[in-house]
Amino acid sequence: MKKVRSHGLMFLVLMIALGISGCANTKNYSINMNYDAQKAVIPAYMKADQKALQSIIGLAEFNDTRKVDDTLVMGHVIEKDGQSFLILPKYTRAAHAVAEGIRQYLRKAGYNVSGVGPRWDLKAETMPQMSNSKILIGGAIEEMDITCRRDFPSNSYKTKIKLTIYIADMVNKKILHHANVEATTSLEHISFSEERLGEQASVALGDAIEKMFSKKEVAQKLREVLNP
Repeated sequence: MKKVRSHGLMFLVLMIALGISGCANTKNYSINMNYDAQKAVIPAYMKADQKALQSIIGLAEFNDTRKVDDTLVMGHVIEKDGQSFLILPKYTRAAHAVAEGIRQYLRKAGYNVSGVGPRWDLKAETMPQMSNSKILIGGAIEEMDITCRRDFPSNSYKTKIKLTIYIADMVNKKILHHANVEATTSLEHISFSEERLGEQASVALGDAIEKMFSKKEVAQKLREVLNP
């Protein structure tokens, strides 16, 4: 009996050791993708007037339609030895971060914007109910790839984001506008950090959001509903 218990104890110790070893070889990175709208330059035609402030713009969490096994993964870090490790969100999933970035931009432009609401499948007949909102903005993440290749003497950071945005008239239940937008960033830097990974992702997100609203057509669609 003692011999059996001894073998059982040795097996347990071995499994724990293997587990610890496996954990030690697993290294993921986490980043905070957070668009800072305070630095955005808002075109004059995108700024809200007093009449627009009387209405609320509803905002839906974006759909993550990337063809990946796990939408929690935002990219990869390739180490000097060729090993690849995941980049994961530190606080907020990508779909929420994109919607929150749009919210911050529109608030900087002077609009009254709701908090990020539930996901919307981008069909006119299935818009989520948001009290007092005349306009609903939603969309999808088509592509998001954040990559860092660690090397000597510098590390290579690259980010690519492709988004689709939908703007809908909630009163009349119809899609007013939809468009695709892409943004890329690249950086060579001697040092590596999760903070720098997050900064590059945030810059790419900001570029994409600002491109979304740089077209006068978008501002015109907003005014059609907010200032009838």
